[in-house]
Amino acid sequence: MTQQRIKLYQGSASPCSYLDNRQAVNIYADPHHPHPRAVYNQLIKKGFRRSGEYVYRPGCTHCSACVPVRIRCENFTPRRTDRRNLKQNNDLRVDYQPACFTEEYFQLYRRYLAARHTDGGMDNPEPEDFERFLLNPWGETLFVEARLDGQVIAVAVTDATSDGLSAVYTFFDPDHGHRGLGRYCILQQIELCGSINIPYLYLGYWVDGCQKMQYKTDFRPQEHFDGQEWIVTPS
Repeated sequence: MTQQRIKLYQGSASPCSYLDNRQAVNIYADPHHPHPRAVYNQLIKKGFRRSGEYVYRPGCTHCSACVPVRIRCENFTPRRTDRRNLKQNNDLRVDYQPACFTEEYFQLYRRYLAARHTDGGMDNPEPEDFERFLLNPWGETLFVEARLDGQVIAVAVTDATSDGLSAVYTFFDPDHGHRGLGRYCILQQIELCGSINIPYLYLGYWVDGCQKMQYKTDFRPQEHFDGQEWIVTPS
């Protein structure tokens, strides 16, 4: 793939979503680049992520806690916890759909945010918020959906990139929280990587000290990006 010349822009500071009493700053790729998909394919290998149509990475001056993580899917072996999760959810039907807005997806998204992000500014979204955050006019995005008796109870928003899948976001029915649907969706994305013979599942950022990010360390073997290269973490 031809390397693209990419302009980067620094965003404004805002309260950190992961660590208390810290300010966060993001670096954004030029949103007006004529080949945004090629930019994404290039930058995800350098620790960038996607939110809506924007490609970004943390660029905090005095903090480097956000560590990009990817799973080496071809070497992944489910642990006992994973096997138990798959067995518990063997009554679900998994399918892959083109990313789109539907009322069914939106109502599930609203319920998830109301339960998980109360008073966080995301808990009462409009349809435009769903589309702006999860969909992407230039990318190749799919929804990995899990259904119980025909009703969708979990959706993993997944991007296809040149060397892997990128787990953008997962939302699920809070009434089925006991099923471990977040973990289940990661396992389904790993399986999809294997079925289409691509090596990596990008999980976004792991933040040491942030409890809600600790689950990412459960999936091994994995690699962390140190700013220059991807390094295999100890088992």
